[in-house]
Amino acid sequence: MFALANKIAIVTGASSGIGCATAKLFAEEGARVVLAARRQAELEQLVAEIGEADGTAIALAGDVRDEAYAKALVDLAIEKFGGLDIAFNNVGAVGPMGPISDLSLKGWRETLDTNLTSAFLGAKYQVPAMVERGGGSLIFTSTFVGHTVGMPGMTSYAASKAGLIGLTQTLAAEYGAKGVRVNALVPGGTDTPASVINAPDAGPEVVAFVEGLHALKRMARPEEIARAALFLASDASSFTTGSALFADGGISITRT
Repeated sequence: MFALANKIAIVTGASSGIGCATAKLFAEEGARVVLAARRQAELEQLVAEIGEADGTAIALAGDVRDEAYAKALVDLAIEKFGGLDIAFNNVGAVGPMGPISDLSLKGWRETLDTNLTSAFLGAKYQVPAMVERGGGSLIFTSTFVGHTVGMPGMTSYAASKAGLIGLTQTLAAEYGAKGVRVNALVPGGTDTPASVINAPDAGPEVVAFVEGLHALKRMARPEEIARAALFLASDASSFTTGSALFADGGISITRT
């Protein structure tokens, strides 16, 4: 039920963290995967790793904020593999942090462009390709920040990621009759290179604090979030659309 045999997928932010783990899992489950990120060398390494595991992947480096790149990824999926069934729009950035009075318009716009506008651009070209195939699964990586929890100093990040929930719901309603399911994935704190716990100045107290925010009292491994993405991508979630799927370790409900 979770198999992706004969499916074609795009995964953005594939060079590390959740995107990398998800690309590997999708390929392991039989999907042919188009890898997207800015870093060419890391993408080429991932293509090689997937190939060594008998999977199939190709890569195209670029900036997800660029409309031409969004179109090129879909064109590549169609040219090399014959279409598009799944898109995991996973790229995200925390952006500048601090009080709103200190947030520049440039910083605000850069965060929204990276997290929200990139998702719009991806969907703009991904959805028609899925409709052409008779349906598909579109997934956005959102967050609990700005959805169930307010975190001081994260204005632009919260606004951009909360916007993805609205985008998800609207597209789900708009394209459900054409067989396209649209869902948002809501991870909790995840141990990735970009995580706050891996910042150069993060000590044991930072790790303990972040872990303690979760009901499970730990952070997620990227592979755990990838399995939630696999659920949304696969036929196991065939009647799931317009949802915000929590894989957050209970951070949204914890008050202890």
